[in-house]
Amino acid sequence: MEKRPTWRQLLARERPLVLPGAYDALSARLIEMAGFSAYIIGGYPVAASRYALPDLGLLGLGEVSAAIRDIMAGSRLPVMVDADDGYGDVKNVTRTIRTYERMGVSALFIEDQVAPKRCGHMAGKSVIPIEAMERKIRAAVAAREDKELFLVARTDARAVHGLDDALRRGERYIKAGADGLFIEAPESVEELERIARTFDVPQFCNMLDGGKTPLLSNRELHAMGFAMVVHGITLVTRVARTLRETLAALRADKMDYAGSLAFDEFKEITGFTDWAAIEDEFGG
Repeated sequence: MEKRPTWRQLLARERPLVLPGAYDALSARLIEMAGFSAYIIGGYPVAASRYALPDLGLLGLGEVSAAIRDIMAGSRLPVMVDADDGYGDVKNVTRTIRTYERMGVSALFIEDQVAPKRCGHMAGKSVIPIEAMERKIRAAVAAREDKELFLVARTDARAVHGLDDALRRGERYIKAGADGLFIEAPESVEELERIARTFDVPQFCNMLDGGKTPLLSNRELHAMGFAMVVHGITLVTRVARTLRETLAALRADKMDYAGSLAFDEFKEITGFTDWAAIEDEFGG
């Protein structure tokens, strides 16, 4: 099997590195089939698709990592995962890093929210002291065995204390050892531009339809200076809308089957041919 590129290699060749968000193994496979080089698994898609829950800190490492393991089974691509706040103090951060590294995750990010955390585009967030987050970052750096595991520090301070504090935290988090930076939920193009030009480490920007950040194209964000562009919940929200509309049509007995994916095509997406070949050769 061809060796997967490291996250730094992806950043060097993909400008920008566009990361669709997978919410299950099928969506991860479709991302790979669509030609993307990597993807991301966010907390909200996992909570929503697997448990029908909001992103309000209701899940622990065991529940989230089990979901991520299942999602990763659908794709060979490098993946970044949302490690929330590390699920506790520096001990928990250490365990989280070790867990995801053993699973084969290529990159992850941890955030500075006070537990229980919530989606970065929701109101009601709080952040821990800078020094506490610095300790978490240093613990994460020390915990990884493979130095190619790419560690991103996320701050949610923009919504709590303003952009200046978020930028100050970003500087401190980089000095603590973070490889990349994610300043969540800037609220204007001007703020995006300021964030992008302030740091010389790889940064990512999260495009969330209906969120606080202006929606720009991948090209525009890269021109500003963002190395990674995340579309974390785009797939799961569009699928949820399609499911709701389809169920309404079924209940009204107005189903249009012309809009469905062909069954033969669906079989190929799920690897039917390969599995049938194994059955033919060895199944008797």
